[in-house]
Amino acid sequence: MDTTATVESIESVGPDTYALRFRAPEGFAAEPGQFVKLGTEIDGESVARFYTLSSPRVGETFEVTVGIDPEEGGDFSAFLSGAEAGTEMTLSGPFGDQHYAGEARAVVIAGGPGVGPAVAIAERALDEGAEAAVVYRDDDVAHADRIDALRERGADVRLLDADDSLTDAVADVLTGGECETIFVYGFADLVGDAEAAVDAAGGDADAAKVENFG
Repeated sequence: MDTTATVESIESVGPDTYALRFRAPEGFAAEPGQFVKLGTEIDGESVARFYTLSSPRVGETFEVTVGIDPEEGGDFSAFLSGAEAGTEMTLSGPFGDQHYAGEARAVVIAGGPGVGPAVAIAERALDEGAEAAVVYRDDDVAHADRIDALRERGADVRLLDADDSLTDAVADVLTGGECETIFVYGFADLVGDAEAAVDAAGGDADAAKVENFG
């Protein structure tokens, strides 16, 4: 779908991290773990970036979580940091098949902006009566309130510093059950470490649903 979407609200959810909630265009549908392309025009040039959904489902609205580097971010980051309710952007998607699809146990390993799909998938799984576990590695925790709520609902949550090994935490949350699906969302170093940790724990990293942010 190629259309436009309008910002309904913006909320700070961590250091230099914002949740942008959009009014969903008519006919737009997406699952947690899929991503969309948002864009605008800056100085006569079209600029667009991909962002993974951080809402457990799409209804009248949907959400993406955006990390903005105040020193290294480009023009589009500056545009997003100044966005407010009523800001309109181009919207394409959704894209990706590495999303939650009703699995009985979802184990999400994430880092950095991967926190968005991590909380969305875990929330959706719990909403549907499934089990959820999250291993999140980053020095700054975004969506801390949603992570706390997941714990209270029974999700197995492990928070690690950016330099920590994933090996023990991943081994702790994997059960090896047939109905367990592993999801990985993050940049290349996180993805590589996650796949190694899954294999070390006796899991099958090749069967994981993985989105590498580059």
